[in-house]
Parts: sequence; structure tokens; C-alpha cells
Amino acid sequence: MRISSALDFREAARRRLPRFLFDYVDGAAYAEATARRNVDDLAAVELRQRVLVDVSRIDLSTTLFGALQALPVMLGPVGLAGLYARRGEAQAARAAAAKGVPLCLSSMAVCALPEVAAASSLPLWFQLYVIKDRGFLAELLAVARDAGCAGLMLTVDLPMPGARYRDLHSGLAGPNARRRRLAQALAHPRWAWDVGLRGRPHGLGNFAAVLGRKSGLEDYVGWIGRNFDASLTWRDLDAIRAHWSGPLVIKGILDPEDARRAVDEGADGIVVSNHGGRQLDGVPSTARALPIIAEAVGGRATLLVDGGVRSGLDVLRMLALGAQGVLLGRAWAYALAAGGGAGVARLLDIVAAELRIGMALTGVARVEDIGRSILA
Repeated sequence: MRISSALDFREAARRRLPRFLFDYVDGAAYAEATARRNVDDLAAVELRQRVLVDVSRIDLSTTLFGALQALPVMLGPVGLAGLYARRGEAQAARAAAAKGVPLCLSSMAVCALPEVAAASSLPLWFQLYVIKDRGFLAELLAVARDAGCAGLMLTVDLPMPGARYRDLHSGLAGPNARRRRLAQALAHPRWAWDVGLRGRPHGLGNFAAVLGRKSGLEDYVGWIGRNFDASLTWRDLDAIRAHWSGPLVIKGILDPEDARRAVDEGADGIVVSNHGGRQLDGVPSTARALPIIAEAVGGRATLLVDGGVRSGLDVLRMLALGAQGVLLGRAWAYALAAGGGAGVARLLDIVAAELRIGMALTGVARVEDIGRSILA
């Protein structure tokens, strides 16, 4: 099919992936209302169209945490991305780096940090979930340091997994899950050959030492519930800092009080995020939460955001609402599933072109000039 937008990638991914994988990346918690609001509220943000402004030289680059990027975006952490294409995280990191965009590797990646770092010409970021085994956590942070990671993104909105009903319906979890996944894989022979067979191993690479190298999807769902540390509090940030000296960004902030506390506790940045609607359904969309948090933070930390971003125009909207950088999530996962690394590269080209047009038509030539003045 002809690809011209992230929505096209979504449809191509739906066709190519077994249902349990497509529903995992596409689905959200409970009735999925927040996931829909992420998209709808962002699309409803109105922009001011300006004319007779010199936009002949538009600069899409920006600097985040001291590093120059070609675009004000990052590939955000997406679990199990190594199953969307063969060794998918490595493919995505390679493609993004070639476009001057960093990738933040999920703790729950299929490909381990060293493999993905070796594939990328840019330093990775690493997304951390805190598990109960703090000794192993310290070892994992040492791996991130040795891999040259540019920053740590601590995700704090998952003390336990949200109620994701699609995973039960699709076969990722629940009764007879392995048999159902096998039947779905056989119905998608291209994926089964390229990823299912040639893309092994399929375990959680960063946790192989505690899960065992023969672990599979059966371990993924149950292990999260048993091992993620629901006792995590602000006091634990000092322990994490003891093993990490680089930039620390806290991901999963929706409340202005939490945002102020994060900055007071020394966070270098915040990601305004509701986990793509995958945790607590009924919370505000990130487009609605972002301006309030931007006011609360007051420029004391770098502000990133994710949720519902499907185009370069959405990136422009998020920057206008107060973000300094935007994480792409489902959009790059769809692109990876549809076309591997080439799909990710194509997505970033589309986002860049859309952002360039949006900036031109709102009368701004530099990313740092995007602000609330371009909002209607």
C-alpha cells in the first residue's frame, strides 16, 4: 500500500502483524477513552495561520540536554518492539540515528542494550522500570553507563500494569495464549519467517540474566506483575542517582504538584505522559495536561511530552503548548512493523516535512521560536 502518513503505517502494521502484537501496541487500558482523547484533544488544538513572513530558511534542529538533534523528537520507549520487525529495536535505532534523532530503549525491549547501542551512531537513552531486585537494577544501570547512554528516563506511572483487555482477547495473555499466538503467527507467514524464526531470541534482552535466555512472552506479562516495585517513592530517587550521574528524566507526570516535586527532587527533565492511555483510563490527555505542567515547572527543567502524536503537525502543536521535545511512540512502532528500519526512516522524513510546512504556515522559522503565540 502507498504510505503517506503515520495512519498509513498503522494500517500496514495491522495487516502484517499477528493480532496479539498489533493489539498490544495499538491497545490501551479499560475502555481506551484516554488513548482516544490523546489523539482527539491534540487534533483539536487550533493554530494561527500567518502570512508574509520570511520562512525561506526553516531550521528544524534543536538542542536537548546539550545534544544537537535534527528534529525536536525522540523515538520514545516501546516494549517488545523487537517483535515488530527482526531485531526491531536495533533496526529502529540505526534508522533514527541516520536521521539525527535518538532512540530511548525500553527496559522491556527484545534486543538488549549493548546490541542496540552497537547499531546506533548516536548515543541511546535508556528507559528504566524499577524492579524489586535492587542489586540487579544497579547492574542494569552499569550496563547503560557502559553502553554510553546519554540519559536515563525513569518511568514512574506503572506500579502495576493497567487493565488491558485487548491483551486477554488477543492471546498475549490469558488461557491457551501460546496456542492462540501460534495460530495467529501461522496466518501471517511473512512475519512468522522473518521475525518469528529468523529474529530469535525473543526474550526480554535486558532482563535475560534474571529471566533466563529461554524466557518468552509467557514470562512477560506475569513477570511484570510480580517484579515491578509498587513501593517506589520519591525517596528512591537518591538511590538511583547513586548509580547514575547523567541526565535523569522522570516519565509519567500528569499532575502539576508531581511536576514541581520532580524538579525539586533534582530531575533534569519531565515527560508529560499518561503511558499512551495504557494505565489509568479517564485521566486527562497530555495535550490538556501539558500547558498546566509547563506553567508549574516554569522553565526549571526540560519538558518533554508524548501521547497521541501522529504527525509533524502534532509535534508543532505540542511545542506550542509548552514542550521542548516530543516522544514518538505508537507512530514509530507502526512504521517499524510495516517496513522495518526503512519504515522508521520514512516516518521521520514525513514528520520532518509536515513540521516544516506547519512552521511555514504559522510564520516561524526556528524551533525555539515556536510557542503559544502560534495558537489560535
